[in-house]
Amino acid sequence: MFKTKALASALLIGALGMTSAQAEIRIATAGPMTGQYASFGQQMKAGAEQAVADINAKGGVLGQKLVLEIGDDACDPKQAVAVANQMVNKGVVFMAGHFCSGSSIPASKVYEEEGVVMISPASTNPKLTEEGGDLVFRVCGRDDQQGMVAGKFLATKFKGKNIAIIHDKTAYGKGLADETRKYLHKFGGKEKLYEAITAGEKDYSALVSKLKRNKIDVLYLGGYHTEAGLIIRQMRQQGMKTVLVSGDALVTDEFWSITGKDGEGTLMTFSPDPRKNPDAAPVVKEFRAKGIEPEGYVLYTYGAIQAWAQAAEKAGSTNPDKVKKALRNGKFNTVLGKIGFDKKGDVTAPGYVFYVWKDGKYDYYKD
Repeated sequence: MFKTKALASALLIGALGMTSAQAEIRIATAGPMTGQYASFGQQMKAGAEQAVADINAKGGVLGQKLVLEIGDDACDPKQAVAVANQMVNKGVVFMAGHFCSGSSIPASKVYEEEGVVMISPASTNPKLTEEGGDLVFRVCGRDDQQGMVAGKFLATKFKGKNIAIIHDKTAYGKGLADETRKYLHKFGGKEKLYEAITAGEKDYSALVSKLKRNKIDVLYLGGYHTEAGLIIRQMRQQGMKTVLVSGDALVTDEFWSITGKDGEGTLMTFSPDPRKNPDAAPVVKEFRAKGIEPEGYVLYTYGAIQAWAQAAEKAGSTNPDKVKKALRNGKFNTVLGKIGFDKKGDVTAPGYVFYVWKDGKYDYYKD
């Protein structure tokens, strides 16, 4: 049994037979709207707002208009739990969030207990769907999938080179670094250094000096764009030509704004760019007409809301049990392509590929 205001609200609407003029469906997105990762929160906000506007323009969901709530968790686990409880109290029936795995994992416990379907656009730590419960889904990949691609790439592309692996101690960063390390070993490679850093610091000169002493050719970072940008700048200041390799947290123009030309040649893994999906072209055009480049997790948030909306229509209800069954048993036409979900709630979609930063933009890496 769900002890939820969100579910009670949904059941009340159904019981009273309210019309679209009398009832609205409240959904939400939550992520780092402030703080050092706010660029990703803004991506999610832009995607969610446009998805809600487009769905409402076509009649809403089940004949009812969607109302969007925005939550700011600042990528802080405790704040994420507080946001999750706030959303429950507001009667939210669906959460397109959170961003950081360290926030999504504890917040998912609230949504599971309170009967709110959750689809994360961005949280890649395997624990989210391994431990999150029946109502937890994601439209992005997992660290073990991303780590396999990265680890194999490091072992083959940089065979015989000095490799260092570092992480920022977060659920996302350490999880990704450890999976990459595991697969580096599996494919015959070995790192020379394995280190942890503290996120939010400005001076990484001690780390960079250690990398220089050990003649590191390739640095793999499990972490976010802010630390990545500072580290690569400080490596270049010490005359190092070390190649930086990282994950999907570098898919923001803010990375280049930190690095400038020092970021040239940086490699990263990310899912296939949804902006290149022909089915997404009208939505991409709509964003760009508003001066918004739908990079990173803009379209992933949009797609998460599309999938939930189509599942609710298929279920004929916003009841969480009915929606989760529809999500697990259906295929959904989204800006991400035609997607579905497995029994754990992980998306069934193409896996990770490599990108390279060049001239202030990232595009597919061609070896």
